Amino acid sequence: MKKERTEILALIKEAKEAGARQSKSCEIIGISPKTLQRWSRPDNEQDGRLEAKHEPVNKLTKLERQRIIKVANKPEYADLPTNKIVPKLADKGIYIASESSFYRILKAENQLQHRQKSKPVKPLKKPRALVALLPN
Repeated sequence: MKKERTEILALIKEAKEAGARQSKSCEIIGISPKTLQRWSRPDNEQDGRLEAKHEPVNKLTKLERQRIIKVANKPEYADLPTNKIVPKLADKGIYIASESSFYRILKAENQLQHRQKSKPVKPLKKPRALVALLPN
């Protein structure tokens, strides 16, 4: 990445010396002039993208994810949604992860469907609208 930046900076510098406008040179290469300006600073060696891919330091391990799935599938919690599982565990003094983590992991494992013993409520069907075709 650093080598690529250096090459781009050299190409644009060469184009400017030949009389080209910096904005047009950036447009041809496919970067914005602001990016070029940021790359030119000596204190900016790291990747400055907003969408840079990195792993969060507090990411759950595989073992922690498996524990969440195992607990959520226990018979006593199998029919409960995530917002009921976490408080029940907290009442017992157990904290595994937050509600949102439970939700996210169960969603990734396709276990968020109807988690209760009863059948899910079907959406109500609208009655057909009456349409007047003739007077009276």
